[in-house]
Amino acid sequence: MGLITVTGAPGARHEETARLIAQRLGFELISETRLAALIEEEFAPAGSLPERVYPELMTSIVARLATQHHLVVSADGAEQALPEFPGLLRVYIVAPESRRVGVLMVEHRLDRPAARELLHKLEAEEKLRRRRRFGRGLRRMENFDLVINTERLEPEEAAEIVAAAATNRRIIEQGLLSPAAEAHLQFQVRLKLSRYGIAPAGKLTLKPRRFSHPSEEIFANLLDFYRVAWEYEPRTFPLQWDKHGNVIESFTPDFYLPQFDLYVELTTMKQSLVTKKNRKIKLLRQIYPDINIQVFYQKDFENLIFKYGLTRPPANPPSRPASGGARSSTPEPAASTTR
Repeated sequence: MGLITVTGAPGARHEETARLIAQRLGFELISETRLAALIEEEFAPAGSLPERVYPELMTSIVARLATQHHLVVSADGAEQALPEFPGLLRVYIVAPESRRVGVLMVEHRLDRPAARELLHKLEAEEKLRRRRRFGRGLRRMENFDLVINTERLEPEEAAEIVAAAATNRRIIEQGLLSPAAEAHLQFQVRLKLSRYGIAPAGKLTLKPRRFSHPSEEIFANLLDFYRVAWEYEPRTFPLQWDKHGNVIESFTPDFYLPQFDLYVELTTMKQSLVTKKNRKIKLLRQIYPDINIQVFYQKDFENLIFKYGLTRPPANPPSRPASGGARSSTPEPAASTTR
């Protein structure tokens, strides 16, 4: 099976790198947040489970899913929790502190001293969490197959390096995890979890996700036809906060095209709602000037349908997998075009 673990220091953008790797290879992405949700679905809320059983919980979840999908797992400690899996590639992303502080400045809208303070807090929390879960606060570099310094590399470039390594090692050609291998791993996990009265339910699956509007499926089909990799609603941008710092307004673009670093919003609704959405997009561009976003209005969309001979999907379109809000339509990117 193909299993790639991608972890990194806080602010090293390893989550973004993991998403791009999954996109490029056509793997399912299991992020830290998604893993926690799957653990809750399969066992119990994470806060109610002992921290020390986290490696076994992760192994059980990944083993079950690995019989159905090749996986990219971006969760802290994955390189330790999953050492027995065949076709395993363990990746660690590093970056100098100055670069990681800069990332936190942008992501959290902080000045440099505040971002540096946040970084040190995140590092301390991570160290404590790893000590509770794995008995050791610091990582061992010998536990990784590939360490990438992103001081001068963007996540897209790091993802290309990992994809090339995965291809050279032919991890996909080993096939998915066999039922027998999964049963062996689950038996070992159950023995350890039984000490705490915890038993897997054995019913875990990845749930498909529907598009919010038929026009989105039409647009996705067009991208598929031209082999343009895409993700569906991968990121939500906060737009307004209350006096306590709580987000009170946000915006989630419909698609993200990683090859072009471009977000796409389809607006095929009535004019009264278009005005409200235009205000949000204007605010998005003011707050996040580095974000590229293209809006397709009703007329633009009709022109696409006419130009490419597309037809609308049935009234109840079939479900499409979106892997937790992120899906790759193909492991190969489209030819470069000018934006």
